[in-house]
Amino acid sequence: MDKLSPQQRHKNMAAIRSKDTKPEMIVRRGLWKRGFRYRLNHKRLPGHPDMVLRKYRTCIFVNGCFWHGHLVAMPPNESSEFSVESLESVESSTCCKIPKTNREFWVAKIRRNKERDKEEQKKLAAMGWHCITVWECELKPAKREETLDSIAFTLNHIWLQDHGAKTIPYPKLDEEDLQMQIAAES
Repeated sequence: MDKLSPQQRHKNMAAIRSKDTKPEMIVRRGLWKRGFRYRLNHKRLPGHPDMVLRKYRTCIFVNGCFWHGHLVAMPPNESSEFSVESLESVESSTCCKIPKTNREFWVAKIRRNKERDKEEQKKLAAMGWHCITVWECELKPAKREETLDSIAFTLNHIWLQDHGAKTIPYPKLDEEDLQMQIAAES
């Protein structure tokens, strides 16, 4: 049973933003601080990515765990209607709690969001774009810097791969070569 009246619930849901959310602002500030420049909500790309880094041919999506069903295993979508058993098999994850009221609606909504996200990322990949998804739970203060550093590492790795940077392995030294090198230095 919902504790709020339908008018109060409508007001709460209408106040939820899709742009400039707190998790998105954390990622934007972190990337800017690390020297990455980006464009916001590119309208010509599928899915209107939250951030587009053209230099890296990368789109970043900052997803809310609830709205995009983070770590929620959905049963296969055989038909448009859900059975009671399939609704019960959908369990909440640690960061995504599916409401108990109007459960059929929320499971269907989260399933549609997950399917739409997959399709948009497939379209972007076909266009030659890399996609990075950042989850809201990965931006908690305990994991925030690690997540932002991981994004920076990934972007740098993508740039090096796309621009054909060559890696040169260190030469392997035998024990004799190593001893001769140490003797020559002393």
